[in-house]
Amino acid sequence: MKNIDKILVALDLTSTDADLIKYASFLSEKLNPSKVYFVHNIKKYEISDLFQEQLKELDLETLISEELDEKVSTHFNAETPFEVLISEDPYTESLINYIVHKYEIDLVMVGNKSKHEGTGIVSDKLMRLLKCDLVSVPNHVKLNMNNIWGGTDFSKESVKVFQLTSMLANSTGANITAVNIFNVPVQFTPYLNKEEMIPKIEKHTREKFQKFLKKHKVTDCDVKVIRGRDASVAEKLNIEAEKAGADLIVVADKGGNVFSSLLVGSVTDELFDRKLNIPLWVAK
Repeated sequence: MKNIDKILVALDLTSTDADLIKYASFLSEKLNPSKVYFVHNIKKYEISDLFQEQLKELDLETLISEELDEKVSTHFNAETPFEVLISEDPYTESLINYIVHKYEIDLVMVGNKSKHEGTGIVSDKLMRLLKCDLVSVPNHVKLNMNNIWGGTDFSKESVKVFQLTSMLANSTGANITAVNIFNVPVQFTPYLNKEEMIPKIEKHTREKFQKFLKKHKVTDCDVKVIRGRDASVAEKLNIEAEKAGADLIVVADKGGNVFSSLLVGSVTDELFDRKLNIPLWVAK
C-alpha cells in the first residue's frame, strides 16, 4: 500500500502560506508522516537594484527564517517533527527537485495559484519534474477529508489513484467516489445521431467501469459516470466535485482513453492550472 512518510511544503511568503501550513498539519495528523520540511527559496535576483544597497545591511536569510519559523509554529499543530529550510537558488523548481531526491520526499504541497499570479508557472514545472505526488492547496482550504473523488479513464496509470484513495480512506474514514467523465467523440458526430450515441456510450462506459474496478480489485467506492457535454473534462470534474461537496480530487499524472482524456498535458494539466476551491492531489 502507498505510504506518505515525508512531506515537503513549498512556501513563498504570500497569504497562501498559512493555508498550506494548516493543511500540512491536518494531513500530518491523519497520515502520521515521519517528518515535514517547510521550504522557501529566496530569489535575490528578483529584488530591484534600487534596494541592493539597503539589503547589504540586512541579514535577509535570518529575517525570513524568523518569519517562517513564527508562521509554522502558529499554524502547524501536529506532533510530527518538522524543519524549516531556506535557500538561495535562481531556479525554485530545481531546488525543490533536489530536496525531494535528497530527503526521499513522498509528497510535495504547493499553493493553488494561476499563472498570472506568478508562482503558478513554478507549480506547473514541478508537476512535470517531480517523481513524487503533488498536492495543490487553495486559499481558505477546508480541513476535511470525508468525501474524496478519484478520476479515472480506465487506464493502467489511473489504478494508482485508487491505491492512494484506499490509503487515504483507511487513514481518514473518507468515502471514495470513482468518477469518469465521458464525451461523444466529435469525429463521429457529423455522420451519426448524437442523441442516439449518448446512451450507447454511457452503457459502454459503465460496463468498462465495472470491469476496471473488478480487474484491479477496487472495492468500497461509489461510482459516477458523468457526461461532459459542452464543458471540458477538467471543468466538468471540478464543477461536479464542488456540487457534491468533495473535499479532495485525486487524478493520475498520466492516462489516455478513447471516450475521455484524463491524462497529463490535458485534463490533469488543465485542473492543475485552474483556480480550484478543492485540493487537487496528483498521484505519480
